Amino acid sequence: MPAKSKAQQKAAGAALSAKRGETKKSELKGASRSMEKSMSEKELEDLASVKRKGKPEHVEDRS
Repeated sequence: MPAKSKAQQKAAGAALSAKRGETKKSELKGASRSMEKSMSEKELEDLASVKRKGKPEHVEDRS
């Protein structure tokens, strides 16, 4: 599942870093905090590893 925006990709990268122990979980905020708790390391890798070129900064929530 690739990231749909740069913001989602950045949040996934921060969550992945915390899950791996590279940064403190207490430093996470917002979406990255919930991603770290609810997603596996593999899912976070898939979101964070997408190329950023051509992606919007944010995607409008349509739900």
